[in-house]
Amino acid sequence: MRDAVLALISSRRWEAGIITIIVFNAITLGLETSASVMAAIGPLLHFLDNVILGIFVVELLLRLYAHRLAFFRDPWSIFDFVIVVIALLPASGALSVLRALRILRVLRLISIVPSLRRVIGGLIAALPGMGSIIVLMVLVFYVFAVMATKLYAQTFPDWFGDLGRTTYTLFQIMTLEGWSDGIVRPIMEVHPYAWAFFIPFILCTAFTVLNLFIGIIVSAMEDEHEQDAMDERRAIQLDTSQILVELKALRAEVADLRAERR
Repeated sequence: MRDAVLALISSRRWEAGIITIIVFNAITLGLETSASVMAAIGPLLHFLDNVILGIFVVELLLRLYAHRLAFFRDPWSIFDFVIVVIALLPASGALSVLRALRILRVLRLISIVPSLRRVIGGLIAALPGMGSIIVLMVLVFYVFAVMATKLYAQTFPDWFGDLGRTTYTLFQIMTLEGWSDGIVRPIMEVHPYAWAFFIPFILCTAFTVLNLFIGIIVSAMEDEHEQDAMDERRAIQLDTSQILVELKALRAEVADLRAERR
């Protein structure tokens, strides 16, 4: 019985069905945000939501039955378990905010689709390297924020009145969102040489530090992909070696049969 359940939940058809249900649930949850749709088919959407939640609970119970304690040794299984438990909590009174968390069910696609798992694995693997880049960016921001506050606080207090406002303004400039016409050019009308401050800041942040982030993430994802490829090659080699052993055993049996006939 357990082997049959394990074969069922590991089949491609089962995974495709769960993916279809998750996508359908995402659509229904999106429709619930429309007042006109809720006025027309609100009870139907709530009914479908409860049916889908029941399917998720059954699927989770089947996985628990098939894997037993090994279920809790898989981080992705724990992730699915937490999402389903959150959906089962009563969404009334003080916990009414949990109704908005139902959309987290869509994140189950990450645990089901292998390509998405590789992307998240690469991001997690990049976290140690990203920590160093974050520290570097904090230092750069702090140095430039102190300088900008001292230079432009008196003339542009709304943007550089204190360290917090300056940091937010510099963050906007780093994202290149309206930095030229919206911030730097008005400042240059009062301080003509302000470009000598902002251009090095943009070069240090938008074109250098952020590219370091991208480089670390890409490198981590490549390592994750190579690890998956190595695991697949090892599995193929193991299967090949098993087949060779079986072939040798068959040859030995055939040789023994021929010897007996003679």
